[in-house]
Amino acid sequence: MSDTGWADISAPYLRPRRPGDPDAWTAEVEAHGHVGTNQLRDVEEIRPPQAVADALRLGPGDTAIVRRRLVLLDGRPTELADSYYPVGIAGGTRLAEARKIPGGAVTLLAELGYRPHKVEERVTARPSTEPEQAALALRPQDWVLVLTRVSRTSAGTPYEVSVMTMVADGRELRYELSYRDQPAEG
Repeated sequence: MSDTGWADISAPYLRPRRPGDPDAWTAEVEAHGHVGTNQLRDVEEIRPPQAVADALRLGPGDTAIVRRRLVLLDGRPTELADSYYPVGIAGGTRLAEARKIPGGAVTLLAELGYRPHKVEERVTARPSTEPEQAALALRPQDWVLVLTRVSRTSAGTPYEVSVMTMVADGRELRYELSYRDQPAEG
């Protein structure tokens, strides 16, 4: 929830999970009678794309840990999700290991002291690339939606950039905002 009292439907994906709870994606789709899973495709230290490096405030020689996942809905590929973390935050942690993280990355990040205070999301649409077509079972003429999320601490430090490339198959990408009253400052 922001300082103005607004909350959106991305919030569950930003909250740490309790021990034993499924990740937010699994819980959301199970609530609708489906099965949601993630396949970890790769974890590596790289020089990220320039837009990600800029969002993480990385210098010219700085690297990041990227965790690449294939998101499945009822066994069908629906999204490619790449999450980037500065090496100074992720290096030497489970974020840098090629295995699943209990409770997901947001839970581990919270344990490390990184909780979202400000989150920015940007959505774009574009034609799919050949690697996306292969991974998501798309045709060359198919388009994708790309949601880029930047998470920052209360001090404004960016600690995670997630780039989610989704099948744009006519389903809508919907945002829902709700207002919650907060005491007046004064």
